[in-house]
Amino acid sequence: MELNFMSCALAICTFLIIGLCHPLVIKTEYYFGTRPWWIWLVCGIAAIVGALFIHNDFVSTLLAVFGASLLWGIGELFSQKKRVEKGWFPMNPKRKDQYDVIDPDESLCPMAKPKEKQK
Repeated sequence: MELNFMSCALAICTFLIIGLCHPLVIKTEYYFGTRPWWIWLVCGIAAIVGALFIHNDFVSTLLAVFGASLLWGIGELFSQKKRVEKGWFPMNPKRKDQYDVIDPDESLCPMAKPKEKQK
């Protein structure tokens, strides 16, 4: 019986990629706001397209996971801004004018429609 350690290594690397993207989202939003979302988009698409041309399955899969994590990070970048507006994360004092005060019950999903305020 031969053991396949590559799948375990792939799982560990995937975990690390996702784990590294989380603080990257937080730092990006803190220092630059949501403006660099397009950089995440271009890099994510480039990584996924690059994965199509790499013959090594392990490296190709890691590059695709990295690209998908960057694309997922775009939504997280906008959700992070809402988390800051809710007071869950620190606000960059140099960019106070870029934040709105929002209802703590508002959804973090960037695609969610705002609730109608009752009179």
